[in-house]
Amino acid sequence: MNIEPIAYFRSPMPSKFGLPRQSGLADSLPGIIVFEPEYRREEAVRGLEHFDYLWLIWEFSANPHAQQGLTVRPPRLGGNERVGVFASRSPFRPNRLGLSCVYINKVEMTADRGPVIHVMGADLMDGTPIYDVKPYVTYADSHPEARSGFVDERDWQPLSVVMADEWERKFSAEALAGLKQVLAQDPRPRYHDDADRVYGMPFADCDVRFRVSDGVLTVVEVVSR
Repeated sequence: MNIEPIAYFRSPMPSKFGLPRQSGLADSLPGIIVFEPEYRREEAVRGLEHFDYLWLIWEFSANPHAQQGLTVRPPRLGGNERVGVFASRSPFRPNRLGLSCVYINKVEMTADRGPVIHVMGADLMDGTPIYDVKPYVTYADSHPEARSGFVDERDWQPLSVVMADEWERKFSAEALAGLKQVLAQDPRPRYHDDADRVYGMPFADCDVRFRVSDGVLTVVEVVSR
C-alpha cells in the first residue's frame, strides 16, 4: 500500500527539539491542519464540528534514518533504560508513523485553503505530513482504568517556568500559553543536567534561550529570527 499525505500540520514549533513528548501535555499549544488541494472541500469534514477530539496519523518526517534495532530508550525512563520499540511511544519506529489525539478548537472554512482545522495540544512540528484524521469517540477510545506500563511506575513533575515580562511581550497570549507549557515539559534530553548550560529552542519567529536548575526553567533571552 502506498500512502500520500492528505494534509500538512502548521505549528509555532519549527524543530523537533522542544516538541511535547506526547499530545495533550501542552494542551494550550495551537496548530492548524491544512488539507491538500484534492481534499479542500466542505463535505470532507462535514459533521466534524460535533466532535471535541481528533486522531491524527502522521509521519515522523524529521527522523530520516531507519530504525536501528528493536529496543529504544524512553525519556520517561531517563534515557538510560531500554524497552522494546513496540512497548514504547518512541518516534524511532520501523514505519515512522505517529498517532496523536488533539483537541478541535474550531473548523474554519476559508476561501483559499478550504476547511482548516484549528487544534490544541499537538506534538507535531511545523510541516509534518498527515496521512489521515479520524474523530475520537469516547465509547471506543476511552479506557481510564487501563494500565500504562513503565509510565505508571515513574513519577514525573513539570518544571516551574520563570520568564521576564520583556520576553513574554514578544508573543501573543495564545502563543505564550503554549510556549510555557512546552517549556514546563523540559525540552532537554533527559540525561542532561547541567545548570550552567544555556539551551536554545525555536518557537514561532523567535529563539527562546533558557537554563534549568533545581526544577526551575528560567528564560534568559528571547531573540527574534
